[in-house]
Order: sequence, then C-alpha cells, then structure tokens
Amino acid sequence: MRDLNAERVEDALIDMGASRAELRAAHTQWTKMSHSVRTSKGLAGLRTVLGPPSYQGKATIGSLTCDVARWALPSWPDLEFEVLLGPEGAVWNQWFVRPHGDKALAFADLIPWGCVVADVAASFPGAAQGEGSAPHHWVVDFAHEGTDYRARFVYGLYQRLDRA
Repeated sequence: MRDLNAERVEDALIDMGASRAELRAAHTQWTKMSHSVRTSKGLAGLRTVLGPPSYQGKATIGSLTCDVARWALPSWPDLEFEVLLGPEGAVWNQWFVRPHGDKALAFADLIPWGCVVADVAASFPGAAQGEGSAPHHWVVDFAHEGTDYRARFVYGLYQRLDRA
C-alpha cells in the first residue's frame, strides 16, 4: 500500500517478519492485478488476491444502490477493506472502513493508521470530505480550536495531519 509514513511501514514489516523485497513484490502483484488486461476485474479480481470477502451486501449512497464487499485483514483487526461495486461489477471505490460504525475521536486520537475517513468526518463538526492529490487518496478538512486542518488518507486509512 502506498503510504505517507515510511517509519510505520518499516515497523509493520518487522512485526510481520517481512522484508522490503517482499513488500515490493506484494505491491508489484497488487499493481499488476489492478492494471492488467488479463486479470479478472471487479470482485473476481479482488477475490483472486484477497480470497472470499467476509461480508457481501448492498448499500444505498444518495440515490445510488451498489454492491458492497468487505475483507477482514489481520494487520488492521478493527477495520475492513471495503469495495463498492457499481453496474456490471465496476469498482467504484475501495478503502478501509470501520464496519461497526464510526469511532468517536478526540484531536489527540489522530494517530497514523489509527482511524478512517468516516471516523474523522463524524468526530469534528463541519468536517468536509474531498478527493486527495492521487488515486485512492482522500482528505477531510476540519477546524479544531480555531485552526483549520486537512487530514490525509490513503485507501481511507489516516496518514497525517496538515494545517490547511
């Protein structure tokens, strides 16, 4: 996963007993799967890499109804990787979510990899979600104690906080 916290990645590699070469190989496999014309697309392609989803259902977002699939991943036991699928199985969105509802956060709780977009958006009144600067990047703009902030996310997982 592309990440904005190199130190956390190094710590995670140690915790998993994985090398940098294994990380690069996994990233290469994910990228090839995502962009190859020969790889199955949509849910079938994700099943190839992640296995069967732990949850499948429907979600209504505004006036749209889409299919939802989620995978529990061992590195983030309180989160799940969620994919929203549109007509004919097209992937509309993929990111980490908290499957049992948002977590209420205090400002001090903004720790990299500790929360997701919905947690931050629900915890700070007036927060506004937006697209980030690259694919699979998001931002949440909010104010705290008179200062404007921008929380940055990759695949929905909190990375860092910048003053806006």
